[in-house]
Amino acid sequence: MISKIFNNRKVIISIWVLLALVSAIKQYLRGNHNNYLIFKNVFYHTLEQKSLYATYPELYFDHNHYGPIFSLFIAPFAILPDAVGMVLWCVFNAVVLVYAISQIKLESSKINLILWICAHEFLTAILGQQFNPIMTSIIILSYVLIEKEKDFWSACLIILGTFIKLYGIVGLAFFFFSKNKLKFIGSLAIWSVVFFVLPMAISSPDFIINSYSEWFARLVEKNNENASLTSMQDISIMGMFRKILDMPHLSNLLFLIPGILLFGLPYLRFNMFSNKKFQLLLLSSVLIFTVIFSSGSESPTYIIAFAGVAIWFVIQEEKTKWTWFLFIFAMILTSFSPSDLIPKFLRETYVKPYALKALPCIIIWFQIIYELLTLKKETNQSIAHE
Repeated sequence: MISKIFNNRKVIISIWVLLALVSAIKQYLRGNHNNYLIFKNVFYHTLEQKSLYATYPELYFDHNHYGPIFSLFIAPFAILPDAVGMVLWCVFNAVVLVYAISQIKLESSKINLILWICAHEFLTAILGQQFNPIMTSIIILSYVLIEKEKDFWSACLIILGTFIKLYGIVGLAFFFFSKNKLKFIGSLAIWSVVFFVLPMAISSPDFIINSYSEWFARLVEKNNENASLTSMQDISIMGMFRKILDMPHLSNLLFLIPGILLFGLPYLRFNMFSNKKFQLLLLSSVLIFTVIFSSGSESPTYIIAFAGVAIWFVIQEEKTKWTWFLFIFAMILTSFSPSDLIPKFLRETYVKPYALKALPCIIIWFQIIYELLTLKKETNQSIAHE
């Protein structure tokens, strides 16, 4: 009975939607919907041609960090009353991510397990009305659409994600899986023009061009702010070392350069590009890498990385004690640590101050790189359904 419920996709989807609904209603009633107010006003400030990156303390605190195209993405929700728009926005995040995960070519039981594993991390993200579940979907679907030889639409998502939050650019990591690379490159160029120009339809060319300049300046400034030892962001490999060593000026490059080199090593295995397990391991690597090597990563960003952890875990054909240890370690320290499931003393004294939420994902990412470099070509590919 329990097994049937656990593997019932309708039950799982209902739980995800319920998480989004309850979280949205709870946060709205408490007045904890600052992120949604930022998102909503990207649309209205674009219409009014007001700076998208200035401070508006009478409307919300903090800054907008998303590109001008986000004004159109959020528009269908922004034009509704806040209570309705916010609830629908959160539900939309849930539905899109469930859909994206469901499109991965895996057995149904493995898809269900990924959804269960990611549910708590999704809750962490949606409590802040975050865009991160959609970004996770964009990265996953960028891979899925290339695998389905729908390069034009994969390129669309990659450019959309890049023009909204930059993270989307990691979808280019799947370029070598494309069977029509020229079409893919051409599609990237077309969508770049489309998404650059599109926001001008509700504002003006001068305003949008200037907004891109402001956006770049704001991101540079934000990166500098993130390096603070007291920042709630920088939950990354760089941030963890900065905070443990009490060295706020420790350069990102000391980590980024070796990280990029390690990330790129599996691409030397050209003969593995058609291997489904290799592809899914690389998808996991991309999802985790995006977060653990970003100084802008905060707790709700980890839905992106945790989707990678879940995919890595379910495709392990023989789950060793080491595999189980890493998975349980990630569930406890990464997924559960922001919640009351972890004692407040541990959370406030160790996990937050030292960015330890990142640690399990960092170790798993190194494990994935090892598996990518050692996976045998004849490895059983029964993990994927046809």
